[in-house]
Amino acid sequence: MHKLASAVLFGCSLLAAGIAQAQTAPVAPPHVGRHASTPDDIGAIEKVVAHFQAALIAKDVKLLSSLMLHTNILFASPADDGFIQKMRDTTDVHFDGVAVAGYIGFANFIQREPQRTEEKFYNVKITQDRHVAWVNFDYEFLVGDTLSNYGVEAWQMVKRDGEWKILSVVWSMHAAAEAGK
Repeated sequence: MHKLASAVLFGCSLLAAGIAQAQTAPVAPPHVGRHASTPDDIGAIEKVVAHFQAALIAKDVKLLSSLMLHTNILFASPADDGFIQKMRDTTDVHFDGVAVAGYIGFANFIQREPQRTEEKFYNVKITQDRHVAWVNFDYEFLVGDTLSNYGVEAWQMVKRDGEWKILSVVWSMHAAAEAGK
């Protein structure tokens, strides 16, 4: 009987603690989640997304470049800890998992690849607040008609001189072989 009473008392204590936490959880002030966004800006961002996709298919690296704030933006699929350690053990003790080729390496790949390249976007979400925006989506990258890789991608964007530009591109990457698993 004593164990049962202790268990009930312990359960009541947990319930009371949960209720106390719920009552003290901060309530978001009214400005949280309120963004200064316009339909014109969202439309302009959507055009950047469409131009990015069209530039890949057309292998138009000049158009692709025009969408970037500059060619030295962060443009990377960061490596996982296992690969980073392997590189540190064998090649570069300072390797941080972010490739140095960035946008230029990607543009060169697009230009040199003899087959058609395409990146398809799914579940695109645009969040804009004044002169900054984020574009997040699931993607799949195709070379020819074959899936090369897939994952999630996030762009940071900034409005400069009245135009939306890509400030950074970061993505996860899964090999095509993982797609059916």
